[in-house]
Amino acid sequence: MRMLLALFVVIIGVACSSSDAGQSGDEAGSGNEAPLVIGGIPDQNISLLEERFDGIAQYLEESVGISVEYRPATSYSTLVTAFANGDVQLSWFGGLTGVQARLAAPGAEAILQRPRDTEFESVFVVGTDVDADTLQDLAGRSFTFGSESSTSGHLMPRFFLSQVGIDPEEDFLGPPSYSGSHDKTWKLVEAGSFDAGALNSAVWERAVAEGQVDLSKVRVLQATEPYFDYHWVAHPEIDTRYGEGTSGRIYDALLDLDPAVEEHKRLLDLFETDSFIDTDNGNYTAIEETARQLDLIQ
Repeated sequence: MRMLLALFVVIIGVACSSSDAGQSGDEAGSGNEAPLVIGGIPDQNISLLEERFDGIAQYLEESVGISVEYRPATSYSTLVTAFANGDVQLSWFGGLTGVQARLAAPGAEAILQRPRDTEFESVFVVGTDVDADTLQDLAGRSFTFGSESSTSGHLMPRFFLSQVGIDPEEDFLGPPSYSGSHDKTWKLVEAGSFDAGALNSAVWERAVAEGQVDLSKVRVLQATEPYFDYHWVAHPEIDTRYGEGTSGRIYDALLDLDPAVEEHKRLLDLFETDSFIDTDNGNYTAIEETARQLDLIQ
């Protein structure tokens, strides 16, 4: 009888221990949700993007107190789709892709941008052997844009070309090409593969400053008028997934990046800026209207 009683106590103890362990595991699991995923349009070389966004992910993880990881995108459109599906919760978009992402994920908010993104520019570059002084002189020349979904590498250059009477589908030597990224655009023009191209002014300036460009082979023909461009977009489900106030802490952390702090300066330099500033969805209305005029969004 005593043996049976002892066995009964052991069984009950094991059962209780198992139950407690299960509860502890559930509680621990609730604090170990999948990491918040950040993304960025693949507009430059992979190594720069990895350094930029891996650094931001680590900074946000330490500042916000949740797990954060960077997930590279293979194209502009795949990043927009990933954001729409909720697979990416915070992303660095261009003007057009930001509009596309917010249309696909109602409630998403443009939260921060760089000061230069309030007056961003594209540059048209040409080979130094190309006889051209104005955009009109590009008629009959071969031409490459960047990505089809790029604001500074396609949308706005196409718009400004249309303003001077050039239809890229009709007036260039053959149909326009799409290089896929800004750095590829100037390299193709430098190599003589195309007479001209259009790209992000920040990428061009960085490449020139770092001595990457052979200015004996490629030059700037003209810069565009300014427009709103790059910005951070927050998914509407961030607070639901990671706790009330998480989106606010992310906003504060990015806003608090200080160039006087060495590690912060390194991150800001990777974004070609010294700070992030407020923005909102309304700043990109003109981008949306232009994209609709050019049938780049429906």
